[in-house]
Amino acid sequence: MSMRDIINDLGVWGISISPDQLKTPNAEFVEGLYCACLQRVTDLSHDSLRDPVQNALNVSQAEDKDLYASALTSSVVLYHLTRFAKAARVEDFNSADITSPERERTLYLLSAFINFIKFKEELCDAFLNDLRERSDSLIIKRNNTIDRVTEIQERIDDLKSKIVQDGPICEQLDSENVALKNTMFLTKDAQTRAVQDVERYKTERNALLERKKALRDELTSIEEIIARTRSRIVQSPERIKKSISIMSTGALEDKKTVAMHEAKARDLQTKINALHNIEKDVRGCIEQLQTIEREVRSLQVSQKELGEQQTHLDDKIIEKNELRLRQERVNDQLANANVKLERAQRHAEDRKLASQKTIERLQLEYDEMVIERRENDKQIEEVRDEASEVEAKMNEHLKNSEAESSQLLAEYWKLRHETDVYMETLANKLNMRVISE
Repeated sequence: MSMRDIINDLGVWGISISPDQLKTPNAEFVEGLYCACLQRVTDLSHDSLRDPVQNALNVSQAEDKDLYASALTSSVVLYHLTRFAKAARVEDFNSADITSPERERTLYLLSAFINFIKFKEELCDAFLNDLRERSDSLIIKRNNTIDRVTEIQERIDDLKSKIVQDGPICEQLDSENVALKNTMFLTKDAQTRAVQDVERYKTERNALLERKKALRDELTSIEEIIARTRSRIVQSPERIKKSISIMSTGALEDKKTVAMHEAKARDLQTKINALHNIEKDVRGCIEQLQTIEREVRSLQVSQKELGEQQTHLDDKIIEKNELRLRQERVNDQLANANVKLERAQRHAEDRKLASQKTIERLQLEYDEMVIERRENDKQIEEVRDEASEVEAKMNEHLKNSEAESSQLLAEYWKLRHETDVYMETLANKLNMRVISE
C-alpha cells in the first residue's frame, strides 16, 4: 500500500498521522499505531492490560514490582502484536520493528495490518460477533447452571446432614411410634371393652331408673289406693298397726332396694368418671399419634423433596453434560471457522501476493515506460533543440537571403538606373530615340 492509502485508511478509523511521521518513524509512534491496529481487532490496549499485569505482579514473589511493570507490559504487548502479525501473515515480526523502526519495514507492516483488519471487518465480523454472542450466552447459562447446581447441592447436603442428624430422633420416634401404636391398640381394646361396659351399665341404669320410676308410680298408686281405702274402711288400731308394720317392712325393703340401686349408680358413676379419664388419655394418645403421623408425613415430604431434588440434580447434570457437548460442538464449529478463516486468509494472501506481483510487474513496466518516456522526452528535446537550431539557422539564412536579395535588388535598380541614364545619355549623344519599357 502507498503512504497516502495508509494515511487515508487510518484516518477513516480515527487515527490521524502525517507523511513526515511515516517517513521518519520512531518507537513511540510505531508502537501506538501497532497497538491501535491490535485494539481494532482484539479490543486489547495498554489500559485493558494494566490490571492483569498488576494482578500478575501482585501474585508473584518479586521485589520492586514497579520496576517490572513496564517491562512486563511491553512483553505482553509484544506477545499479542506477534500473534497479530502472524495472523496477518507476517512471520518475522520482532521487537526491533518497535524499538528501531525503518520506513519501508513500517510501511510493509502497516499494509499487512490494515489489509488484515479490512479482511476481518468485511468477512469475519458478523460470524465472529455471532459466535461471541452465542459463546457469552452459553457461558452465562453455564455459570447460572453451575450456581443452581451448587445451590441444589448445598441444599441436598443440608438435607442429608439434617437426615443424618434426625436419624436417631427418627429411629427413637419410630420405636416410640411402634410402642404408642401397641399401647393405642391395647387402649383401644380396653376402651372398646369399657365402652361396652358403660353401655351395659347405662342400659342397666336405665332399666333400674325405669324400674325405680315404676316403683314410685306403684307406690304413688298404692298410697292413693291406701288413702281411698282408709277413707272407706273403719279405722281399726290392730289392722292399722298390722298395715303399718307391713308397709314399714315394705318401705324398709324399698329403702334397701333404693340404697342398693344408689350404690350401684355411684359405682356406675365412678366407672363412668374412670371411663372419661380413660377417654381423655385415649384422646391424648390419639393427638400424640396424629402429631407423630404429621411428623412422619413431613419426613416423607422431606424425603420426597430430597428425591425430587436428586432427580432435579440428575436433570441438571444431564443438562450440564448437554451444555458441555454443545460447548464442544461450538468449539468444533469455532475450530472449523478458524480453519475456514485460515483458508480464506491464505487465499487472500495468495491473491494479495498475486496482486503484489501484478503490481510489481506493472510497476516495472511503468518504470520502464517512465524511462522510455524520459528517453523519448530527451530525444524530443534534442529534436526540438535541433529544430530550434535549424529554425534559427533558417531565420538567419532568410535574413541573410533577404539582405542579399535587398542588396541585389538595390544593385539591380541602381544598375538599371545607371543603365537608363547611360542609354539616355547615349541616345542624346547619338540623337537616338529610346523607348523605355
